[in-house]
Amino acid sequence: MEVQLTNRQQHILWATVRHYIATAEPVGSKALVEEYNLGVSSATIRNVMGVLEKSGLLYQPHTSAGRVPSDSGYRIYVNQLITPSEVLAKEVELTLQQRLHWEDWSLESLLQGAAQILATLSGCISLITMPQTTTAILRHLQLVQIEAGRIVLIVVTDGYETHSKLMDLPPVQEEKQPDPEVIDRELQIVSNFLNSHLRGRSLLELASLDWSQLDREFQRYGEFLKNSVAELTRRTIAPAATQIMVRGVAEVLRQPEFSQLQQVQTLIHLLEEEQDQLWPLIFDEPEAEEAGKPRVTVRIGAENPLEPIRTCSLISSTYRRGSVPVGSVGVLGPTRLDYESAIAVVAAAADYLSEAFS
Repeated sequence: MEVQLTNRQQHILWATVRHYIATAEPVGSKALVEEYNLGVSSATIRNVMGVLEKSGLLYQPHTSAGRVPSDSGYRIYVNQLITPSEVLAKEVELTLQQRLHWEDWSLESLLQGAAQILATLSGCISLITMPQTTTAILRHLQLVQIEAGRIVLIVVTDGYETHSKLMDLPPVQEEKQPDPEVIDRELQIVSNFLNSHLRGRSLLELASLDWSQLDREFQRYGEFLKNSVAELTRRTIAPAATQIMVRGVAEVLRQPEFSQLQQVQTLIHLLEEEQDQLWPLIFDEPEAEEAGKPRVTVRIGAENPLEPIRTCSLISSTYRRGSVPVGSVGVLGPTRLDYESAIAVVAAAADYLSEAFS
């Protein structure tokens, strides 16, 4: 459930997160009074911080200590209280243009250089995937009804590999469910539409398919099938062991959050030996883009499914060749990171790589 905050609560949460990011020390009301122009007394700030703690947005690591942001607190901070730095984004893109020379370097050298620049500018571990050159090409697609309300999507790729996915039919507006024979006819029409538009093309190009060409009565299948084929596509791409360029590990491990040897070991093992687990999180196709700009995905703390990075934040975006996503760029660091800068850096790097590949 989304927490509704007053303007004062938002301002104090913003100041608390910002101060903790800068100092790595639990934040008390006195520090906020001295360093931020909040316009209220120390007692008022303590009361508001108590409310934020009860809401699960702050917590006290020790009884006598100040407050520290929780994952939920960071989430509200990222979603509602900050704007990525446009100035920094332009600086990043200019730096990439000045220091990387596509005409003189090999592809791998270029991405390694971009990863190093990204790590230096963000202060995080940078992660850049090698571009996908062998994405699955559609040979045939078929939708088949197997029982009431359930269908199977069958995809045959250019290598004659068959992939399938069971799905529940999207809901209909009418109170009465359509006749199974009507559903069969609809599924055949939609299958024909998809085959005529996608045969011989990458499954990833489904993102750019004009669903408005479907007749109105079939529009309900659009988003439903787009997401389903996108999931099948992710399954058909087998990442290579050396696919992710990793830079900036040593600097990040000096942060106080990585003082435990066991935590450091599991993180390094993930980055070096288990990239196949990390890869699907990084190459995560965003649902939509706005105004031609890449959408940045931010996973905070426990939102990350992999245990070694459940105390970290992973910020990523895809880069494209034309309209097709071919790789991803991201940064990984403690949840206590400068989100305004990290989001701007990732978006700018994705923009630059997309422009270069296109």
